[in-house]
Amino acid sequence: MTSVGDREAVRANRLAGASSLYLRSAAEQPIDWHRWGSEPFELARRTGRPVLLDIGASWCHWCHVMDDGTYADPEVARLLGEHFVAVKVDRDEHPEVDRRYQRQVSALSGEGGWPLTAFLTPDGEAFFGGTYYPPSDGHGRPGFRRVLRELARVWAEEPEKVRDSASVVRDALARGSRAGRGPAELGPFVDGVLRELSASFDPAHGGFGGAPKFPHPSAVELLLWDEQRAGRAESGTEARETLRSMADGGMYDQLGGGFHRYSVDAGWHVPHFEKMGTDNAELLVAYVDGYRRFGEERFAEVVRGIIGWSRSVLGDPAGGWGSSQDADNAPGDDGGYFTWSRAELKEVLGADVARFVSRVFGVGTEGRMPHDPDRNVLFRLLPSSDAADGLSLDGPSAAVLETACGRLLAARARRPTPPVDRALYAAINGRFLHGYAVASAVIGGPSWLEDARRAADRWLRHGYDAARGVAHRLDEDGGHGFGLLDDQVSFARGLLELAAVATEPKYLETAVRLLELVDREFRGEDGLLRDLAPGLYDGPAVGAAGAPSYPLEDSPHLSANSATALAFLRLSALTHDDHWREKARGLLGPMAARVAGAGLFASGAALAAGLLESPPVQVVVEGEGPAAEALLTAAWRAWNPNAAIFRGHPPAPFGLPAGVGPTPGTAPRAIVCFERACAPPVTDPDELSRLVRLGRPPPP
Repeated sequence: MTSVGDREAVRANRLAGASSLYLRSAAEQPIDWHRWGSEPFELARRTGRPVLLDIGASWCHWCHVMDDGTYADPEVARLLGEHFVAVKVDRDEHPEVDRRYQRQVSALSGEGGWPLTAFLTPDGEAFFGGTYYPPSDGHGRPGFRRVLRELARVWAEEPEKVRDSASVVRDALARGSRAGRGPAELGPFVDGVLRELSASFDPAHGGFGGAPKFPHPSAVELLLWDEQRAGRAESGTEARETLRSMADGGMYDQLGGGFHRYSVDAGWHVPHFEKMGTDNAELLVAYVDGYRRFGEERFAEVVRGIIGWSRSVLGDPAGGWGSSQDADNAPGDDGGYFTWSRAELKEVLGADVARFVSRVFGVGTEGRMPHDPDRNVLFRLLPSSDAADGLSLDGPSAAVLETACGRLLAARARRPTPPVDRALYAAINGRFLHGYAVASAVIGGPSWLEDARRAADRWLRHGYDAARGVAHRLDEDGGHGFGLLDDQVSFARGLLELAAVATEPKYLETAVRLLELVDREFRGEDGLLRDLAPGLYDGPAVGAAGAPSYPLEDSPHLSANSATALAFLRLSALTHDDHWREKARGLLGPMAARVAGAGLFASGAALAAGLLESPPVQVVVEGEGPAAEALLTAAWRAWNPNAAIFRGHPPAPFGLPAGVGPTPGTAPRAIVCFERACAPPVTDPDELSRLVRLGRPPPP
């Protein structure tokens, strides 16, 4: 007979050996958790029990609350053990599972997010679900004990209700498919998204909509493009104010750099404190582009802050970046690591400097924590020069502030630190490749570019297969999990930018192979791209994993279909090959038909559709020495999302218009080409900047 101790050891070992930090953290819970796979569904069929599916992540505050409260409750454990088969999933490890069950639970309850709590038939169909449940009634939600008892009763006594609920999900998902509607016209689609974007813009605080407020980098990029394309000053103003407000708000870590996930209020003051690699990588690119467009040093500071945080906190010594930093440093914590009381500021800085810092960062105003008004999120309320009025500071206000922030950061580092999920995921690493590459060209030095090279080379050695593409996850055993669209496309986009900045064919060649793989293996209805390729996917084909799913809307990070269209366009600009431009056109028509009316969440698709109609610009800087460097800097700092900039004439497979070739021994100059026409050589950096920004041949 198997003892209780043996059963507990088996239960714990199922999660203790997992690669996922989120799963390992649940190994000692009293729940008989199973990992995602065929085994728990086979057990459910054999025992005639429903499946409880818990989907969460190491960075998720309410996942920790449910783990530490609900799933630590002995009665919850007893009910689950007697009536259900419990499965725990890390949404970062299995985004394809999360995507499908988010849709199913939303169709049932209108709820979504994490933790996702779904109850499934043994065939993997959801019949009940929600998000967070306390162990007993509270927080305005039914207690999980009551939910489990009632669902166990319904499963045993009223199976027709289970069938009806599962049928509701099937019908809702079928209605959501609009295959066969044909492509939409791209011009009206783009204009419609821009109108909806403008209508949702918050003129008081920047950003879009009200609380809670998320960053939407693709919306900022779309507004920047619209200002350039149509000369609409209001689009540039909205982009600029959004970037400024986010940078000055509490959602940006004013001491340690990097952005928290979102703001719980409309003014960007109080964040949800987790820091996500995906969000920060996309915001990194947005702030680089904001700096290129507006030249504001504050935007460059934010770029340095994101890179500083991602290097020091997420960076892997062997190359690459981990996935996230938790919001909490202990059970029951809610932002304690990142927030400050007046007494703590005074203890670290002394009374006078603490008063000055409190003025700069709005201590005691809108950044007070709702559950503990004594603690404050730091956000920029006043410029340091204004905050210094009437105070006796030992030096210029900006220098005093810099020193004070350094001391606060050192003091904060002595606190218990929120855990970091160091799992290496291809999609996140591809986004960082993109950001680090363009930041190195526009703002930084060679060390950022070397970080990108080292990460790319590590992935290409250990996590890439020419026949299957890039793996979803990379660890000491190599690559794991193939066949996910976001991985292939995000990594290809990162390689494209790294190839452009470094002028290295090997990165471009691999990006081409990845995009060819995407074009060949991921096609589904209407020519859209599925989030996984059935022929490449090597995850467990259980539950809803085999159902077609199309990532079309930004959520809020760029959707994989929009990213693919942008990658096709970027590849066309770097190779001077219209074949890839037509691939983008073929994808964007059906996309526009599907996401018309999505407004803010269609920004990425609208950006790609706009760039499709904007001619690419190719810049070749010839010569050596300071004059050539000045031209190169001017070209990189001139914002144009369709510009391909090369130091010297690039080798194949990079491509230039016919007849454009090197001129040996020439003095420093720039050749600027617009599709198939080139302007006369340019030697003045200001004139080069103007041409690149203009994006079309100068008038005669």
